[in-house]
Amino acid sequence: MDKATLGGILIAILGILGGMTIEGGKIAQILQPTAAMIVFGGTIGAVLIGFPLPIVLHAAKRMANIIFEPKWDPEKLIKEIVSYANQARKEGIVSLDQKLPEIEDPFLKKSLMLAIDGTEPQELRKMMELEMDNQAEHEEKVPQVFESAGGYAPTIGILGAVLGLIQVMQHLDNINEVGRGIAVAFVATVYGVGSANLLFLPAAGKLKIRLRQEQLSREMILEGVISILEGLNPRMVETKLRGFLATTEEKATAAKGEAKEVKEPVEASQ
Repeated sequence: MDKATLGGILIAILGILGGMTIEGGKIAQILQPTAAMIVFGGTIGAVLIGFPLPIVLHAAKRMANIIFEPKWDPEKLIKEIVSYANQARKEGIVSLDQKLPEIEDPFLKKSLMLAIDGTEPQELRKMMELEMDNQAEHEEKVPQVFESAGGYAPTIGILGAVLGLIQVMQHLDNINEVGRGIAVAFVATVYGVGSANLLFLPAAGKLKIRLRQEQLSREMILEGVISILEGLNPRMVETKLRGFLATTEEKATAAKGEAKEVKEPVEASQ
């Protein structure tokens, strides 16, 4: 499970409810099924109007990736591709045909199959890049679904508050009922703003990161398979694939090193 997601949800809930309790509020005050029905029902309806049903259903399935980390192991992928490179170098690329039934990743399986069938490297790259682009175009709509929900929810929360105030105005003869009704009416706004900023928009951000990992994995696979097809040395294949995994810390260290090298000649000249 994703510790960051679970920790973020826990901290957000404790912070909001704890702050409300300290100020003398009660959790029961914001537990309003009617307000929740208006906000979430209206938001889902607006999303369905804005997106085709298959995309919305796919986005709903993808919600599991927010809480559970996908099984993405770049080191394992590199070792697998390098092992194929070693075998192709010793026994020929056709020998990899016996490995195809064992491969779980459909993108890797298809790429290797085309390579074994004798597809030219340039043609293989064009075919698989086209598939990558189409898949990326389809997948990028998933975060857009949650971003749209994050935009609709606060507005629909205000709509729920206005509907609640309309009901309150019908009981102006009882001042006690007016005060309680106004408090209940604004719960819809809390649900709208809260769901947008604590659920929908953060979910969109997390899914963008997950989708980028999948895209990076496909890029590594394509580059590795083409390198095998071109007969590249397995060590060079590994080095090339590790280039995709350059971390932010490594980039920062390299930047500091460059800055130091620039500074030293300046000091020396002075």
